[in-house]
Amino acid sequence: MIQHSKELDRYLADFERFEKNGLRGGPSWVHQVRRAAISGFAELGFPTTQHEEWKYTSVAPIVKAPFRPADDEPDGLTKESLSLHTLGQAACAQLVFVNGRYSPALSSIGSLPDGVKAGSLATALSADPAAVEPHLARHAGYHDHPFVALNTAFIQDGAFVSIPKGKVVERPIHLLFVSTHDRPASTGLSAGFDMAQDRRGKAIVSHPRNLILAGDNSQAMVIESYIGLNNALYFTNVVTEIVAGESAVVAHYKLQRESEEAFHISTVQASLNHSSNFSSHSIDLGGALVRNDVNAVLDGQGIECTLDGLYMVAGRQHVDNHTRIDHVKPHCSSRELYKGVLGGRSKGVFNGKIYVHKDAQKTDAKQTNKNLLLSEDAVINTKPQLEIYADDVKCTHGTTIGQLDQEAIFYLRSRGIDLEAARGLLTYAFASEMIGRIKVEPVRAQLEHLLLARLQKDS
Repeated sequence: MIQHSKELDRYLADFERFEKNGLRGGPSWVHQVRRAAISGFAELGFPTTQHEEWKYTSVAPIVKAPFRPADDEPDGLTKESLSLHTLGQAACAQLVFVNGRYSPALSSIGSLPDGVKAGSLATALSADPAAVEPHLARHAGYHDHPFVALNTAFIQDGAFVSIPKGKVVERPIHLLFVSTHDRPASTGLSAGFDMAQDRRGKAIVSHPRNLILAGDNSQAMVIESYIGLNNALYFTNVVTEIVAGESAVVAHYKLQRESEEAFHISTVQASLNHSSNFSSHSIDLGGALVRNDVNAVLDGQGIECTLDGLYMVAGRQHVDNHTRIDHVKPHCSSRELYKGVLGGRSKGVFNGKIYVHKDAQKTDAKQTNKNLLLSEDAVINTKPQLEIYADDVKCTHGTTIGQLDQEAIFYLRSRGIDLEAARGLLTYAFASEMIGRIKVEPVRAQLEHLLLARLQKDS
């Protein structure tokens, strides 16, 4: 990776201020982790397109924009103003974070089963560090991923969810991350970038850090939602670590609806133990530049892992999904299906790797990426991969790239449906499979509404 000294110096200076301004908090080991992470970030630098893992995604707009951490929670936010983005009574806990920081006033902690914890990571670091230390920054490695290193260096707040052994949480736990800005950005990625240069210190960066622990034989659903309240330029750099104990069942949903001027980089790292069941559902609708890394390590026998994803982009949006499933032990299965709908001059990247270690005999893995291009200017770069070091496995992977079926369009038009409606129906049919896999009814209904609205907007 090529060093960008001026930009690196800015983040290093921000780190020193962060450590000295009284916001650092937490026990001494957290400071050691932060220091190690910022050293790792300084050594790695920002990735460039010369790096294989970033070949099709340039982070130059992020590097050059002078982002600064938010100072205080903005005025004017109320539970009522956020009601359209929450799950109401469908969630057993509604945790709201504004510019990366937990807001008790905007959150609603309902009736949780005995022993279940859902709250602020900053509070957990202060009140119960022994529960956090064995896991925080132990799963998402910051030695080879610069944005994980940057997030780890600025660990301050995020969500801490802990499900004790044998506990079943029937209703979902919802984590709502809200990014704000004092004024809207201009439209278009380049215009937003210029604004960031002209208003130094006004563009906000947040580094939420989430830790989700599911004990043996526990069950839980956790939903992460990311929104921007106006068409603003900001940068969200989030890391979520998930640990599923033996025979635990964890469903994780990540719904990304950032401002169309915003930058969003996310890492989800799941560590799965014997006979656990983990499902990941990643939905991307917003953001100017988006990069998601979803990684799962199957380190026990009898594990079932599902990775689902849907990305719908238009205009000049860019979304990059990287996934990796490590089959470490035998007798595990994984299923992965990512679908993309790309219109306008948007760009998409899918890079999925299934890595089967030498001891992972009887692995059963399938990976599929399907893409629908709605315009001649839309681009998708897709690379499904298998890396297998065991000989008794059943593994497949495949990808498709296509356009709307002209015969199907002709058929619908012959039945009196106009062209744009026909295109919308076929696009909806392609994308709705992924939304139908979401088991939380309010989330599914909300996404169906957003999908239809998006199709009407793009028609």
